[in-house]
Parts: sequence; C-alpha cells; structure tokens
Amino acid sequence: MRILLTSLFLFMSILAFSQEARLAQEYYNNGEFEKAAVLYEKLAKGGKNDFYFNRYVESLLALEEFAKAEKVVKTEIKKTNALNLYVTYGNILERQYKDEEAQKQYREAIKKMPPDQYQIIKLANAFVGQTKYDLAIETYERGVKLIDNSAVFAYNMGNLYQRKGDEPKMVKYYLNSLKENPGRRSSLQSIFQRNLSEDGFMELQTQLYERLQDDPDAIQNIEMLTWVFIQQKDYNGALRQARALDKRLDENGSRIYNLAQVASNDKDYDAAIKAYDYIVTEKGTNSTYYLDAKRQSLRCARTKLVSGFDYTIEDLRTLETSYESFVEEFGRNRTTAAIMMEHAELQGFYINDLNKAITLLNDMIALPGNNKKIEAEGKLLLADFYLMQGEIWESTLLYSQVDKALKDDLLGHEARFRNAKLSYYNGDFEWAQAQFKVLKSSTSKLIANDALDLSVFITDNLGLDTTAAPLEKYAEADLAIFQNKFDIAFAKLDSLLETYPDHGLEDDVWYSKGQIHHKQREYEKEIAMYEKIVEKYPEDIRADNALFNSAELYETHLNNADKAKEIYEKIFIDYSNSTFAVEARKRFRKLRGDDIQ
Repeated sequence: MRILLTSLFLFMSILAFSQEARLAQEYYNNGEFEKAAVLYEKLAKGGKNDFYFNRYVESLLALEEFAKAEKVVKTEIKKTNALNLYVTYGNILERQYKDEEAQKQYREAIKKMPPDQYQIIKLANAFVGQTKYDLAIETYERGVKLIDNSAVFAYNMGNLYQRKGDEPKMVKYYLNSLKENPGRRSSLQSIFQRNLSEDGFMELQTQLYERLQDDPDAIQNIEMLTWVFIQQKDYNGALRQARALDKRLDENGSRIYNLAQVASNDKDYDAAIKAYDYIVTEKGTNSTYYLDAKRQSLRCARTKLVSGFDYTIEDLRTLETSYESFVEEFGRNRTTAAIMMEHAELQGFYINDLNKAITLLNDMIALPGNNKKIEAEGKLLLADFYLMQGEIWESTLLYSQVDKALKDDLLGHEARFRNAKLSYYNGDFEWAQAQFKVLKSSTSKLIANDALDLSVFITDNLGLDTTAAPLEKYAEADLAIFQNKFDIAFAKLDSLLETYPDHGLEDDVWYSKGQIHHKQREYEKEIAMYEKIVEKYPEDIRADNALFNSAELYETHLNNADKAKEIYEKIFIDYSNSTFAVEARKRFRKLRGDDIQ
C-alpha cells in the first residue's frame, strides 16, 4: 500500500511539473514574462535542467531586472562553477552595455576550460547560442591544444565557419573532419550542396587537389573530388577520378557505370560513351557490366547523333554498322530484342529504309521467350512503318493486337490512340471521335491530352462547314507528313488554302508546314510559318505553340539567345494562361543568367 501511495504521489508530482512547464512556456511565448519568471524559477529549483534556468534568466532580462538576474547567475556559478554560466553572465552585462566586463566573463570561461571534450563543446554551444561565433571558434581552438587532437573539433569548426559564411575555412575544417571520419562524406556533400557558392565549389576543388598532392591515396578525397566534378557537370573530370579509384581498388566497374548513367541523363553523351567504353575495354567480357555497357554506349551514340542537327548519311551508316556488330556479337535473342528495335527505328526514321526496318522488327517479334511489352512496342513500331508504306490494313491489325493483348496497360492505350488516329487520317472522323472520347480518361496524361486535343480539333473544324472536305484534305496532308512524303503534303496543304481561302484551318496549315520544314531541318522557313500564325491569328490555339517553337529554335538550333529570350518573355507576359508560360519564364531566366535550381 505504501509503495502504491508513493508511486501515485510521484506520478502526480511529475504531472504537475509537466503542466507547470507547459504553462510557463505559454506565458513566455505570449510575452507574459512576470508570470513566466515565477514558474521558471520554481521549475529551475525542481530539477537540473539548464533550459528552465536559462528561461528564468531570459524572463528577468526581458523585465530588465538586471540586478536580480546577475545575483541569480552569480549564485549559480558559486554553486556549480559551470562554464556556460559565465557566458550567461556576460550576456547580462552586455544587455547593460558593460561590454568590457562582459568580455572579461567570456575570457574567464575559456581560461577555466578543462581538457574535457564534453565541457568544451558545451561552452562553445553556449557562445553559439548568443551568436558569438568567434568566441566559439576560440573555444575550440584552445580545446584542440588542451586535448592535443587537431581533428577532434574539426566538424564543429566547419559548422561555425559555415554560419559565418567563410567558405575557405568552412571547407578546410569540414575536409579535416572527413579525414578523421571518411563515413561522413555523404553528409558533407549535402552541406556543401546547400551552402557553397560557385566560387566555394572552386575552393573545395582547389583544397582537394592540394590534399591529394600530399596524400594521393586518400580515397575519401578522390571520391569527394569526383562528386565536385559531377556537381559542376564536368563529367570528363569526374571520369578521370572514377577511373583512378576503379583501378586502385580493383573494382568491377560499377562506379564507372553509375557515372556514365548520370552523364547520359544530363545529355553529356561523349563523357557517357567514354565511361561505358572504359568498362568494355578495361573490364572485358568477364565483367557483369560488359553487355549493358556496350548496349548503353550504342544508345548514347544514337541519341547524340539523332538529337543533333547536322548529321550526315555517312554518320547514320557508321551507327548502322555498330548496331549490326552488336547483334552479331550477342546474337538475336530476348536480351538483344530492344537493340534490334532501336536499329529498326534508325532504319525507318532516319535512313528511310522501311523494308529493312520491317524485316528487323518481324525478326524481333518472332524471337522465342520475348518480353511481352518489348514485343508490343515492336508491333506498334512495325504498324507505324506499314502505315508509312501505305499498308493501312496491316497497321490497324497490329494496333488492334496490342490493344487487345494489353487492354489496361499504357501500351494498350497507345495502340488504341494510334488506331483512332489512323481512322482520322482516313476521314472516318465519327469512329475516331468515339475512341478519343474513351482515351480522354487514360491514366497516361500525354495520351489523354493528345486525345482531347484531336477530339476538340475535329469537332471545331467539322462544325465550320456543311462539308467535311477541308478537314479530310488536311487529314490526308497530316498522313503524308507522317509518311515523310513531304511534296505530297505540301501540295495538299497548298490546295486546301487555294480551295478554301481564309478557312479556320489556315493557321493549322501553316503550323503543319512549319513541322515539315523542321523535319527537313529548314529552321528559318519553319520560323516564317510560325510568324504568320502569330501575326494573323494571335488569339488562336496555335499561337503560343508557334511562339514557343520559334523561341526553342532560336535557342537550340540558330544560336540566337537574345531573340529566344525576347520570345520567351512575350509568352509569359502576353500568354500568361498558356501551358508554356511557366517553362518559358524558366528558360528566359536561364538565358538571362539567373541561378535556377
């Protein structure tokens, strides 16, 4: 019974203490310092929590009861001789503009500091709490001498210099801490990423080079330097360091492979290809990364070539040979199916050898044990190539096969969309509209948006006339563009303009002509088409598309950043409701030189 009563009494005491602490906090936050002081004084006496004592003193200072605050702190110093109390006392004196006396208390604290790591950190934190970073640094500097360990407070010193904005010293001490604890690299990288300026990164790079000259085998510094190069998007520099580590540690190439992927994602295809090729040549066929490295190197070479603007047929033929060599080395099987499909894309879309592309895809689709989705993608591509050859029945049959096999998959939705678009090309607008209506609820935002756009386009243009003839002629031109039959497309578009002058499709005709010129890499002519749209139809749906495309051409193809910037600005000012407005503002700021994360 006595134990039960004692436990109950303790529980009630703790509960009362907790309630008083919450009430004191509430008074303090509300600026009711007299009430807060009363409670915090009681709480400070009832426990050994520095927080309550400090809040008691802060409440007295807020009430400007300096004499009482001094008395309380001096009494506590006599009782505990805690070094952080000298900082508190100094702060009280500073509040009364007694700066010399305050400095004396701060010096006294540092002077009395014992060779005890915990006590040193506690004192330094007391100075930090008063934003006296120089005194905190001085505390650690003396602490290093007392403990006789130059690295023991390196991380703390790095934090302080980071607060002071002193990047060179911040870097110096953080790197000192890295030497002591290499496992800290990831956290330091996060700190550097948040706090270093461009000049700060250069300082970090310089200091790492200096350290590596003194200690070439410091793995943590090589890894940090590799990371710095990646942050600066200098993937060749990063690759040099990664190769050095790979050789020194006799690794399996995983470090190089991961770097190659980062470079590739950032569109530095040259650096990515170098990295992948290093694995192929240095690690050889025994490497688990050998096949993937060869495959990714080939993909980077293809992407680099076709996303450029000045490739030749000779360049395409060289790439074609690389694809053939790859399949020859690894065979025709489910592992190489995706590469066979990419080879077919190269043949069909760039070399314009549709027969070879179709043969490659038929071979790929027939492979035993094929991945179902790879096979479906191959069928969609094959259907496109048949459509380009004018074999409508073969195309719709393949689209329907994929739609049926993967009804609830995005590939199934894509197949249905392409089939609906095929109906649009053929002038069967009613059936196409029925399919687009279903696809507007697709889980793929891209497919849903495209379906909605085409549905609205058909509805708007059928409602303009009593005849569907203008839209049929435009759809025929659209198909000819898809088939790369540009002369036929131009002829149909010109005929539409002549037969139906000032028709609502006029801006669409100019837009389509712009797209043809783009495929032909005639960028000045493409822009001329877009300028007509903006001039005559500034309020229509094609206007902001035309402006954005023009700006993009000036930025990426014609190397006229000033003109691009001018058009991007026009988009987000005059077309603020456009879906392109946010991206246009971002690109404008980037061209202006703003630091965009």
